[in-house]
Order: sequence, then structure tokens, then C-alpha cells
Amino acid sequence: MLKHLLSFILPFFMVSHCSLFAQKVNSSYRLHIKKTTSPVKVDGIMDDQAWSKADVATDFYMILPTDTSYAKVHTDVRMTYDQKNLYLFVTNHHGVPGPYMVESLRRDFSFTKNDNFLLFMDPFDDQTNGFSFGANAAGAQWDGLMYDGGSVDLSWDNKWISAVKNYEDKWTFEAAIPFKTIRYKKGIKEWGINFGRNDLKTTEKSSWAPVPRQFPSASLAYTGTLVWDETPPSTGSNISLIPYVLAGGSKDFNGEDGVNKRSEVGLDAKIGLGSSLNLDLTINPDFSQVEVDRQVTNLDRFELFFPERRQFFLENADIVAGFGYENIRPFFSRRIGLNAPIDFGARLSGNIGDDWRINAMSMQTGKVNEIGLPAQNFSVIGIQKRVFSRSNIRAIFVNKELLNYSPDPSSEHQPYNQFNRNLGLEYNLASANNIWTGKAMVLKSFSPNESQQNLIHAANLQYASGNLNFNWRHEYISENYQAEVGYIPRTGYYKVNPSIGYLFFGKSKYILNHGPQLSTSIFFNKNWEKTENSTLLEYMLRFHSQSTLTIWAGHDYVNLQQPFDPTNFSGIELAAGTQHEWYRWGAKFNSKPQSLFTYALSYRTGGYYADGAMTNYAAEMGYRFQPYVGISLNATYNDLELPEQWGDTKFWLVGPRLDVTLTNKVFFTAFAQYNEQMDNLNLNGRFQWRFSPASDLFLVYTDNYIPYPVQVQNRALLLKLTYWWNL
Repeated sequence: MLKHLLSFILPFFMVSHCSLFAQKVNSSYRLHIKKTTSPVKVDGIMDDQAWSKADVATDFYMILPTDTSYAKVHTDVRMTYDQKNLYLFVTNHHGVPGPYMVESLRRDFSFTKNDNFLLFMDPFDDQTNGFSFGANAAGAQWDGLMYDGGSVDLSWDNKWISAVKNYEDKWTFEAAIPFKTIRYKKGIKEWGINFGRNDLKTTEKSSWAPVPRQFPSASLAYTGTLVWDETPPSTGSNISLIPYVLAGGSKDFNGEDGVNKRSEVGLDAKIGLGSSLNLDLTINPDFSQVEVDRQVTNLDRFELFFPERRQFFLENADIVAGFGYENIRPFFSRRIGLNAPIDFGARLSGNIGDDWRINAMSMQTGKVNEIGLPAQNFSVIGIQKRVFSRSNIRAIFVNKELLNYSPDPSSEHQPYNQFNRNLGLEYNLASANNIWTGKAMVLKSFSPNESQQNLIHAANLQYASGNLNFNWRHEYISENYQAEVGYIPRTGYYKVNPSIGYLFFGKSKYILNHGPQLSTSIFFNKNWEKTENSTLLEYMLRFHSQSTLTIWAGHDYVNLQQPFDPTNFSGIELAAGTQHEWYRWGAKFNSKPQSLFTYALSYRTGGYYADGAMTNYAAEMGYRFQPYVGISLNATYNDLELPEQWGDTKFWLVGPRLDVTLTNKVFFTAFAQYNEQMDNLNLNGRFQWRFSPASDLFLVYTDNYIPYPVQVQNRALLLKLTYWWNL
């Protein structure tokens, strides 16, 4: 395994040797923070004495439309702290007269569709992981975990307070973030930090420490430095209890049983082991308040991926959930609790020393007698070591074990494996300026039916400058590789996937940038015979208004390795070994985000399996009565023309949605999802009252119907109360 990994890593070192050891790019941007001896009232008004003594971060740099000048929209940021909280005060001056632009008062808003301010904080100063906090101009909060040097997971939710005030010429944002809410490296007096501003009226995106336009403003490679006058205070005793109680009922109208009543209690606990390490415990967890997944039309041959949204699994999740690629994940936490209820679990995560991070978790599920499934234990441990300026090495071990399970030794085919284990090692490259990134990894699985064909190795290397970007990637997954707690939709292939693109930045009054992107994916079987090839050529135009237009054309070839129903609907399958080839083309357009009415349209037409044809129309439209009401509609229509055993297949996926945000603490969402492919109509309503920071009352209603004729299948109603209690 080590031999495979070294063969991938060494070329990375040679390619990017000059930038691996480079100094932090924006090290000269320094904001000094001083401790306040006077109280700070979080009300959005800068009348506290502490703010008159605070240093000011100003003179932001423009990222978009161009990254070569100071921002035209003026922003001032002040920071201070006391023994309990980190404080932030931001004055966002208007660039041009007129009202602000926001979607609603809902938390974790879309960055591109709101006037907003965001704080990006790297309290370990490793330019890789951190926290983000912010608000839009109407006061909706934003908070998320930062990982992989610039990505933000908005599913994370924690305890902090903020206030926004609007004036004729500006809007202000004030926040108090408890030290107990975040994790930070003990004893260091310099944190990475940056501030991002999005102003829709001027279509300007800006940051305090300059960020090149090809990177997101969240890129931790380009943070400045927050310089503390003293070592940040210790969190002291940091124990939080988060109990819940719920009551509800459900009814399956296809069965003869009556209403299935529910009444449950459970508890989560968060125990801070110092300022940078946390122990999470859970007993009888329930995640029924988590929003249901948005349905999509599935015409793919493989399982679809849906992200984890459950709070317990999220903190420092990148160490284990980020291991691998989008279709090579040895650990996928949504497998836990999929077929059996979770009884209890524990997770230890955070920093365990200079440049070392850990995420170790063990979860216990109960047995399910109806399907003969024994109790199970799911465990994972991931360890990460930073190397050079921003790169890291990760190791992962995943174990799924059945408890008190005695398989019948006389049976050839066991319903369940006694255990399934995965062991892996990967190197993640990130140069100091983020222009070179890449990954090299190896994985091996272990199961009772042990085989030699149970290995994965893969690697990629990407270059992204202001104009040119290219990426080389290859993968190998042996045919018997098993990851029962992972997401590996296909096995038994070699894959190469190069891509290259170029952007032209001109001086057009209307077009910000434009350019082509070419990519291809070629799959081979174990004998190096080509089984699949997909090539795509795109040309993208981005306008100064931030609307985008993309036109594209592609070619596909598939030699089916398994039988496949091209409609994922009829049950009639094409035979393995049949070959299919077609061309396709289309376009997509996203409207400018400043409008009250926004829309995205796409069109695709061309060939399909079995010498057929496929046409797809998709639209996403929304109108906002800002900041209180948002109405949206997602619609997809597919028309498949296939030989007569399938005939013409047409189906809709339609999803209207209503969001009502009475305040930034009271939310109501109602939506329907009509999926003709699944022959199902889903109705969902969710009321949330955040009566205290990170403490909520939820009322959730769900209905599922057979559309024609309308017939209810199941129905559920749930009331749940959670409270965050700091000891």
C-alpha cells in the first residue's frame, strides 16, 4: 500500500516544490484585537466604549468583477473580546442608493443571492480548517464549519447571538461568539482571518485580505492575521447538554394497523477537552426535524449521493467524510441508522497537538427482528497530520461489526457479513497560494469472504491560475472492494479523467469573463478494454450582472457491464454487453441574483440508450417578498423516445416551495414534491421557533400520496423540543 502511495506523491512534490514551503500569502495584513474592560451590548449600534478603542480593518479589495483594485463599496470591521466572547462589529456602507437585496430571514442563506457580510476564521492558523459566521442585510444568521481550505458546511449549527440595523446609507452587523462555541489552538496569539462582503446592487464581491478572483472569498490560503494582545482565554469548564423530547404519530394506510404513536426523549452532550478537542455523546438520538432531501430524477445506472445533515456527525467530519473522492468514500455517515435505530454513540474530534487532528467515532444500533438484522457497531477513526504549509496526510480505519451474530456455517450465502473493514491512507496537496491542489490515496477492504481483489488507488493533480485550469485524475477500484459504511457506487474499473479550461477577461461592458472547458472520462475493465467514455465541451459566459450562460455538447459511449433499465421506471432492462453511443447538446442560463424574480433554465437534447432519444427541460424559479416570504418552483420534464418495448416515456418532477420567515427566529416551510418516476406525491410542512440560541421547537408534518387516483399512503405529525444548556 505504501509503495502505491509514494508513487503518486513523489510527482506532486516535483511539480509544486517551490510553493509547498512558501510563506503565508497575506501575512502582511494584520488586525490587532484588544481585550475590552467595558461591557458590549449586541444591538447593532456602535455606542459601546469598546468599539471606540478597537482597531479597524478597512480598505477592502475587490474580488469580482475584477481583482486588481480596491473595492468601491466601503466596509469597516472592528473586533474585541472579553473572558467569554469574541465580538465583531461591521459597518457596511451602501455603494449606491436603494434598498438591500436579500432572499429571506432564513439561516444559512445563499451567498450569491443576498447582500451579506461573512467572517472566515482559522483559529488553528493551518489555512485548512476553521469557522464562518455572518449575516445578511436583514439579519439572517450564517454559521458553518470550514474545511479543505475554503469549503463551508452550513449544516453545522451552534450557539451565538447577533443583531443587524439598517440605515439610509449603511447597514450594521454586531455579533458575540462564545469561545465555548468554537475550537482553537491553545496558546497561539495569531489566528488566520478574513472578511467577505457581497453587495448585489453594485455586483461587487470584496474581501479585507485580497483573494484572486478564481478562488472563493472563503479561501483560507488568503487569510490575513488576527493578532491578539494576550493569549485567547481558556474556555474553562465547557460542558453542554442538549436534551430533546418529542411526541407524534404516524399511520401507514396500506396496512391494517392504527396510528403508531411516538413519545421519546434523548440527550446529546458536548464536553470540551481543552480549547481544541471535543467529546460528543448521544443517547437515543432523533433526527426527524432535519429537512427531507430534495428529490431528483434518477436516470443514472448507479446510486445517488445525498449529503449528511445530522448535527451529531458534522464537527471535524472532513477528516473522515472528506477522505477520497465524490464517488470513492470509504466512510459515509448516512449509512448509520439507515435500517436500524441508533441507541447511543460517542465521538472525539479536534486537534491533538501541533499539526495533528483526529475524528474517532463509535455508534451502536439496535437489532431489527423483522429482517433478522442483529445489533451493529459502526466505528471510524481518522487522523490527519499537516505537512508543509497547507498539505496533509490522512489515515482512516472504518469498521462495521455485527454483534451476537452467528451465521449458519452450512449456508453458502450469508444474509449479512460478520464484519466489514476499510483501511486507507491519502496525501492531500495544497500549495501556499492554492494554485496547485491534488490528492493521492490507497484503500483496502477486509471481509469474511476475503479476496485479493479488494484495493483502491487513485490520484489527481489540479492547476488553477487566473485564466488557465487543468486537472488530471485517475482511479482504480478492484471488483471485490467492499465498503458497507461507505459510498462506492461502482467497482471493477480503471478510469482516467483529464480536463482543461481557459477564461478570457476582457473589457466588455457586459461580459465579465468567458471561455471553454473540455473534459473526458474513460472507463476500462480489468483487461483494459474500454467500457465507457463521456466527453463534454462547454463554453461559459459570465456577465457583469452575475448572470451566466453555458452552452455545451457531448459524446457518450457505454458498453453495459450490468443489465440496466434506461427509464429506471419500467422494469425492462437492456442486456449486459450491449453497446450504446450517442451525441447530446444543450444550454443553461442563470439569471442575475439582484432581481426579486430569479430563475435558472436548462435544456438538453440528443441521443440515448438503444438508439433512442432524450430531451430534458429543467427550470428553477423564485420570487421574494423580501425579507419575509419566498416562493420557488423546481420543475424537470424528461421525454425518452425508446424502442417499442419501452415506448415513449415522459415524466415530471415538480417541487413548489413556500418559505415564510416572520423573524430571524421563526421559520415556516411548506413544499410538495411530485415525482412521476416514483409515482409519489410528497407534502411536507416544517415550523421552527428558535426561542433561545441553538434551542428550538419544531412541528413537522409529512404526507405521501399515490397521485392517480389520489390515495394517501402514509402520514406523520411530530412535535419536538430541543434545548441547549451550558453547564
